[in-house]
Parts: sequence; C-alpha cells; structure tokens
Amino acid sequence: MKHWIIILVFMLGFFGCQDVKQPEKPKNLISKDKMIDMLTEAYLANAARSVDNKSIISKGIKMDSLIYKNFDVDSIQFAKSNDFYAADVNVYMDIFQKVEGRLTGMQKKMDSIREVEIELKDSISKKSDTIKLKTESVKDSLI
Repeated sequence: MKHWIIILVFMLGFFGCQDVKQPEKPKNLISKDKMIDMLTEAYLANAARSVDNKSIISKGIKMDSLIYKNFDVDSIQFAKSNDFYAADVNVYMDIFQKVEGRLTGMQKKMDSIREVEIELKDSISKKSDTIKLKTESVKDSLI
C-alpha cells in the first residue's frame, strides 16, 4: 500500500509541473547589463540597511525608490524584467555571478584601502613615538 501512495504522489507531482508557462518578454525589458547594475545597487542598499537602518528611516530615505530613480526604471518594469530573467535559470545564474563578482571586487578594493589606512596610521604612530623619544629631556644622573 505504501508503494502505491508514493507512486501516486510522484505521478501527481510530475503531471502537476507540466503546464509551467514562461513569462512573456516585457515590452520595456531591462537589459542584462542594467539589471546587473541595479541588482548590485540593491545588494549594497540592503547592506546599508543592515548596518544603520534607524538613521535611514529617520532621514526618510527610500532606498528602492532611489535605485529606480537612478536607473530611470519603475518597480513594475523591474519586477517584470526580473521575472523574465528568472524564468531561465542559466541566464539568471549568469546575472547573479556577475553581481557577485562586482561585489567581491568592491570588497577587495575596500579591504586594500583599509590596509593602506592601517599602515599609514602605524607609520604615523611610529614617527610620533620616535619624535617623543628624541624630544624627552635627558635627566642627568649627577643632579
């Protein structure tokens, strides 16, 4: 009896997935390159929200609206274009790999800038330490 239930569930699942319709290509489809740019900005905006959401809310900044305005796109156009690209897994994976590559490149650049800043602070503190040592008065042992 268990075998029949498993076979029935499998058959229902198989036939239930047969009539999946791909979304139509929107008239105002966002190009892949622009979509990559927008998704990169969206990930950066989400990161900003996770760091300091209170100040973003208190200043009345709407991150999504800024992204749409910056790229001259509305939310419906973005949603339809996103649905269209998401229907083809290979295309969508390619888009997200490029977004991930850009974010990784930005992270490496920021890390290298931080390293330079740390080295600069270390060299400044070493210089100030040597200057302090030179300018300290030498006490005479005879006095």
